[in-house]
Amino acid sequence: MSASTLLIAIGLVLGGLTLLAVGGDVLVRGAVALARVAGLTTAVIGLTVVALGTSMPELVVSMIASFRGQPDITVGNVVGSNLFNTLVILGFTAVIRPVTVHSAAVRVDWPVTVLVTALALLVFRDGVVDRAEGTVFVMGLLSFVALSVWLARREVTRAEAESIVERVEGPVVREGWKAVTQSTALVITGLAALVLGGRLLVDGSVQLARLAGISERVIGLTIVAAGTSAPELAASIAAARKGHAEIAVANLLGSNIFNLLGILGLTAVVTSVPVSPEILRSDAWWMLGSAVVLFPLMRIGRKINRVDGALLLLAYGVYLAQLFARGPAG
Repeated sequence: MSASTLLIAIGLVLGGLTLLAVGGDVLVRGAVALARVAGLTTAVIGLTVVALGTSMPELVVSMIASFRGQPDITVGNVVGSNLFNTLVILGFTAVIRPVTVHSAAVRVDWPVTVLVTALALLVFRDGVVDRAEGTVFVMGLLSFVALSVWLARREVTRAEAESIVERVEGPVVREGWKAVTQSTALVITGLAALVLGGRLLVDGSVQLARLAGISERVIGLTIVAAGTSAPELAASIAAARKGHAEIAVANLLGSNIFNLLGILGLTAVVTSVPVSPEILRSDAWWMLGSAVVLFPLMRIGRKINRVDGALLLLAYGVYLAQLFARGPAG
């Protein structure tokens, strides 16, 4: 393994992650501006446009990996992102500022997360997510988005929603055709950066896996998943610092649901996605376990405190330890 080849692979990964982060942010800014022009409320924007938009890097990477015949990166990215969201981002958010659970959005999002995760395990059992199953997932996503809009209008305060939306507000004209033109240009630019970044990340990850003797599954579960989850991490930190950590929890749970129903569903609609036995045997169960373990933390009126956050981070450390304990190609 030459040093230059390794540096090229690392450069592709870093370049791809950078473009994904920038492209995702630009896309969400444009989408939020368009949503405002369309007259959507701040609460609806915060729980739908922003929540779905921050998952776009995962969608692009999973699509590209699937098209190129690397399903372990596709599924590993989804499973790994959900683990990273639940254990690392939620854990880190609680360490920064304890989270009081009282929103209906969280009360509904948590059981939906568990239900969707359990459904994914059932679908994984035959070793493939086919087009019919992908279609069911996408229909489930549309139903969840409709439910989120209904909840947003009833339960989420303007201050809570603004904590997420403020992060992506930019110097964009908010009225008239000029606003539409600027916002559309941002969306197109963001999508272009996401596609290019996704291609670089997939190429670099595959090269890195081959050079280091690490399976594409492990790369997808770790480097790719953590990198594509960067928008959720930024949004959650911003919300916690502003004292609105709970809306960040709703955003994370919504992102997990979108990862399974939207990313995996849309990818499978385009082309069936094989699921490796290793992911079914271990990683998918970790994903379900991380969702179920939130049950004692999601009790209404309870705080997810700093100790809880530290325990979630510790659980992710244990997951990584067992993942690599089976060998780099495991």
